[in-house]
Amino acid sequence: ELSLLECRVCFERYGPGGQRRPRNLPCGHVLCRGCVGALGGPEGRRLECPFCRRVCGSAETSDCLPLLQLLEVLGPAGGSVPSALGRSGGGGAAGPAPAGLGLRLSLGGWGSLVNPTGVAACRRSGRLAVAHDGKKRIHVFGPSGSCLQRFGERGDAGNDIKYPLDVTVTSDGHVVVTDGGDRSVKAFDFEGRGVLAIREGFCLPWGVDTTPESEVILTDAEAGALYRLTADFSKGELKKCQMLRSQLISPRGVAVSQTSGAVVVIEHLKAQGLNRGSTRVTIFSAEMDLVGQMDSFGLNLLFPSKIYTTAVAFDKEDRVIVTDVCSQAVICLGKPEEFPTFNPLISHGLSYPVGLTYMVNNSLAILDSGDHSVKIYSST
Repeated sequence: ELSLLECRVCFERYGPGGQRRPRNLPCGHVLCRGCVGALGGPEGRRLECPFCRRVCGSAETSDCLPLLQLLEVLGPAGGSVPSALGRSGGGGAAGPAPAGLGLRLSLGGWGSLVNPTGVAACRRSGRLAVAHDGKKRIHVFGPSGSCLQRFGERGDAGNDIKYPLDVTVTSDGHVVVTDGGDRSVKAFDFEGRGVLAIREGFCLPWGVDTTPESEVILTDAEAGALYRLTADFSKGELKKCQMLRSQLISPRGVAVSQTSGAVVVIEHLKAQGLNRGSTRVTIFSAEMDLVGQMDSFGLNLLFPSKIYTTAVAFDKEDRVIVTDVCSQAVICLGKPEEFPTFNPLISHGLSYPVGLTYMVNNSLAILDSGDHSVKIYSST
């Protein structure tokens, strides 16, 4: 376990005493004392393991001595042992690591954001647009973290948003949302006025990003296709809908390089037998030629952990950055021509990262659906 020192239920760091003390269940899984008590109910007689469903009594749990000894070795600071994410295994190239990132700001939280699914930054103003499942489904934050606007009503009208999956902001300042509810793509200005709804026979439009020319690159997860949409958003006119690639496997996350025009797609491969499905990172040039491709299994042969990617972005150096929900981490996989390398950028403090975007000051905004927040990291 890469997050060995965190309870896998509440994601709090274990401690030597109190509610965070690690406890073994008879099945071998480990929880903190607080979660053992919460799952055991008021009488604490019957406890079902949240991972394997084996039933036991709270009295059958015991202290996890190896973790307690490790906590003692690490001491209160807990920083004397490098993270497993920092070790490159096999033959994978490590490359020069990007600058370290430290948490600068956390936005949202439960109630403000509800099950967020996508985040995007306006490269001109620094504003952040977040798609989530609230009553008004687009939440706009200012660069300082203040809430500037909420829009995108939940409903059945033409410009209402039924189920937002992803969001992007064009260079001319329009917010574009993929809506899985009615299989459409909807565009708004920053005041929340709907300017365009595109229904071009999409099966399940999912990931979305924008080019410097305000064209929209879109994945259709059900059709296995990649599209380019050209529109005049100020006039509310769709000019062209072009299929760029077909025969992809459930493509979801997508990112466009603002310098080279390269496109990277996250494909979600189907599970075989009892195995959990895996993901594949696929990179195309601006001309849609295949540049690089590797799935979770291939990455696991090179690097220290299985990488299950959910979101992708390019940084200002044109490196591919992905979120990994297996290790709750953000990882740099290098430039397209050197893909894949392995450099962890953020290896702790995340619960379930599902989105990421770079802001105007090169800060990295991570959408963490585990605690319904946006976490902004800056170079340290």
